[in-house]
Amino acid sequence: MNFMFITMILTMIPRAAISARRIMDVIDADVLIKDPVHPESIHDVMGKVEFENVSFQYPGADEPVLSHISLTANPGEVTAFIGSTGSGKSTLINLIPRFYDPTEGRILLDGKDIKTFNQNEFLKYIGYVPQKGNLFKGTIASNIAFGQEEINMDVVEKSAEIAQASNFIDQMDGKYDAPITQGGTNVSGGQRQRLSIARALAKEPKIYIFDDSFSALDYKTDINLRNALKQHVDATIIIVAQRINSIKNADKIVVLDKGKIVGMGSHEELIKTSKVYLEIAESQLSQEELSR
Repeated sequence: MNFMFITMILTMIPRAAISARRIMDVIDADVLIKDPVHPESIHDVMGKVEFENVSFQYPGADEPVLSHISLTANPGEVTAFIGSTGSGKSTLINLIPRFYDPTEGRILLDGKDIKTFNQNEFLKYIGYVPQKGNLFKGTIASNIAFGQEEINMDVVEKSAEIAQASNFIDQMDGKYDAPITQGGTNVSGGQRQRLSIARALAKEPKIYIFDDSFSALDYKTDINLRNALKQHVDATIIIVAQRINSIKNADKIVVLDKGKIVGMGSHEELIKTSKVYLEIAESQLSQEELSR
């Protein structure tokens, strides 16, 4: 038995050494997204986001994912992105919170390049909901209030109501004190997503980014949530979606194809002017809805 352990150790040591070397490579790597030496002050944020001739190419890639993107997302409006898989939708919106920096062009917040801001100060004004909502071990209240400096239960409950989460929360034992396991495995996918949306709302940011966050919701909840956002949220709302029904009432819809903007306008305008948008619409909507 001892010889077996010695043999196992002798095989584990070189594996561990290689793994440790890889870990140190990551730790020693330079951080690509850096704060400026003399950051701009950020206050009285309106939430106007502008893309100025933005292109992006992943390191080592042969071709850019995004090419010459120029558009504006205004405060108080819903700007939506749609396109086929691999068109660059998620990459585009991930440039806003500086998960990456553009390889060309600039992204502006209220007319100032976002690279000139301290990241921690800048991110306070962004509420981001990823495709897959993730929760932390704690309670429903602590998860929703995660972005707040101090827990404000009035804001927590209001956010849950807007996110269409209050109904199932009221049915749980303990309500807002109900326990949540790590990763939110004790709630369904739709409930987890609504709690993630409520968490972003409770932060009360100036810019909301929803990266296909409504895909786990049923049609009725999706409609109620979008109506509640329109009524109660006065901020810049940016949505990436696969379903046209989730974005057809947006103020501005941007159609992406192979990393380029191939259409921009309202649902009614794009049905008439954008071939790519029409193809997506024909694959999702009935003839009656299209004609209407």
